[in-house]
Amino acid sequence: MDDLAHVLKEAFYIAREGRPGVVLVDICKDVQNATGLFDYTQPVELPGFEPYPTIDMDALREAAALINKAERPLIMAGHGVAIAGVARELLQMVERAEIPVVTTLLGTGSIPESHALSLGMGGMHGEAYANRAVQGCDVLVALGMRFDDRITGRLDKFARQAKIVHFELDRAEVGKNIVPDVAVIGNLAVTLPALLEATEPRRHQLWIQQLQEWRDDSTQTDIINYEVDELIPPFVIRQLWHATKDAKPIVVTDVGQHQMWECQYFTHDDANMLITSGGAGTMGFALPAAIGAQMAHPNTLVWAVVGDGGFQMTLQELAVLKQEHDLPVKIAIINNGFLGMVRQWQQFFYDKRYTGTPIWSPDFVKLAAAYSIPALEVHHPSEVAAAIAQANATPGPFIIDFRVLEEVNVYPMVAPGMAVDEGMRRPKPAVLQGYSGIEPSF
Repeated sequence: MDDLAHVLKEAFYIAREGRPGVVLVDICKDVQNATGLFDYTQPVELPGFEPYPTIDMDALREAAALINKAERPLIMAGHGVAIAGVARELLQMVERAEIPVVTTLLGTGSIPESHALSLGMGGMHGEAYANRAVQGCDVLVALGMRFDDRITGRLDKFARQAKIVHFELDRAEVGKNIVPDVAVIGNLAVTLPALLEATEPRRHQLWIQQLQEWRDDSTQTDIINYEVDELIPPFVIRQLWHATKDAKPIVVTDVGQHQMWECQYFTHDDANMLITSGGAGTMGFALPAAIGAQMAHPNTLVWAVVGDGGFQMTLQELAVLKQEHDLPVKIAIINNGFLGMVRQWQQFFYDKRYTGTPIWSPDFVKLAAAYSIPALEVHHPSEVAAAIAQANATPGPFIIDFRVLEEVNVYPMVAPGMAVDEGMRRPKPAVLQGYSGIEPSF
């Protein structure tokens, strides 16, 4: 019992300092039942725990030299940029040296996505032109990211032509998946401003022109640019962005197809405005997390974008919305009648053997009424804008059940074992049956 206070202090220190993360404290039953003095004054001393490593300035200067000589530089910005609070410095560096930026899922918003040098998310469901940029650059600067498999694809084919510079706080993450040519260990709040000072003003006209050609090529097959009479998820997400962008909302997503569509079709211009479960991939995350976001930011518009499967895992938290003074969280249910991402893999790799993925859902409008929450059911593209406007104008919570086309797939997609530029691209939307009348070939 006498150790409890000090152990809890150590746990909070580890969780908050350096690279934030979850800490499990296992408290034995006898300690739970005991009484004693709660002394929280003891200093924390953890041999081997290095939350803020000493920065090797020689490595930083070597990184700057590579960037200054690069003809096709590229930045890959991860969650560490937002955690360190250096989005402004990143933008300054990007504009100073004209370096395009690809983001990870949790790095979304590290650079304004409306910026000409933003290429959006890369990786398994990243834009084709973003992944082509990764495979075409000559210097890749990774900022606060861990080279997980969703961003790299096949490791031995990842950015083989590039010199790789890794800026990372956690020494254990460096070289774990991708071995960098230069590693700069330290807090981005210190290393990125120092890199900015050492970076020379540059222009890369040919590289930017090539990237624009790749972007234009991808745009030609993006279904969002075609007239479609069916209600499809990308259209819903884009309309949600149009209707809320001036309010600068916080968007919280669950896990699955809708999560990827949100990253693709909702333009985030600020860091920390997308809250999503990356890494752990927790279905049911969105509603409780949206409640937390709304309570932390009571004057900010909060939208939860959920799937019909994940929403049912924590929908009992609707009671909290009512109990906590009608918290004004708005909920968009992308309802396709499936556990969509798993169904997509079953279609692509298991000959459409849809086992366990078709799901039954309650009438979400009636469910909302049971909680005294207003709700709408939307079936057609013509109804989307008005429904979102009504939700935004309604005090308190609001639910919209978007009954979207069932077998719409997330494109692009990089299959396991493939390089990031070998992914399956969007089929032309002339055939909309399942948004996938064209079978994938890898």
